[in-house]
Formats: sequence, structure tokens, C-alpha cells
Amino acid sequence: MAAGSNHAPSKLLVIVVDDDAAVRDSLKFSLETEGFRVRAFSSGAELLESSQNEVPSCLVIDQNMPGIAGLELIEMMRARHAGAPAILITGHPSGALKRRAESASIPIVEKPLLGTLLVDVIRHSIAAAAQRR
Repeated sequence: MAAGSNHAPSKLLVIVVDDDAAVRDSLKFSLETEGFRVRAFSSGAELLESSQNEVPSCLVIDQNMPGIAGLELIEMMRARHAGAPAILITGHPSGALKRRAESASIPIVEKPLLGTLLVDVIRHSIAAAAQRR
């Protein structure tokens, strides 16, 4: 087998939305290091107004943002891309938020995002979505 021929022709696309530039840039860098293509947005409105029409492999969305909150943004994106799994990132989620996310089958990864937990959840979510298709 030739060198490099074991790579898929296109990498999986992860969309990241977080209003904190440092978090957004860090996520973009770390996910690209893990082999994903990443499109990062600073708000839900920016994502919704973008020309982003490629079906993402996974959405990673911050809950606490000005304007559109994370869960609402995920609902909007699911209406556009029904098969794309989504992950909510937030610090100290309330019990009510945990229940809402669980009822919508959205895993929560709590900030600070340490180690490989987020990458592991992304990979698991993408694999689970592929099995459902």
C-alpha cells in the first residue's frame, strides 16, 4: 500500500461555535491536530448566516452565548442537517439543562475541556450516527 493511501479523500467536518475566541481557536487547533476539518464560528447567528451548506459530521456548540443559546442552535441545525450529531459544551450545567439535553440525545461535555474527552465524544457520536444510517 502506498504511503498516505490509507487516508480518506476528505476529512470529517466538525463545526465549532463558541463566543470565546480563545476557546474557539483552541478547539479548532486541537481538532485539526486530531485529523478533523473544522469550521469555527463566533455565534449561532454567524453560523446560520454563513454559506455553510456542507453537511457536518458533528456539531460542537457552546451553550452560553449571546443571542441564540446552544440547545436552540442545535435544534435549528438539526432541522437543516437531520443526521449530524451534536455535542453541547458548557461549564457547570444545571439539572434542567442536563435533562433537556438528554431528552434531545445531546451529550454535554463540561468545560474546562481537558484531555481527550471531547475528541472521544465526537468520535463516538459520529460512529453512532453512521450506524443509525
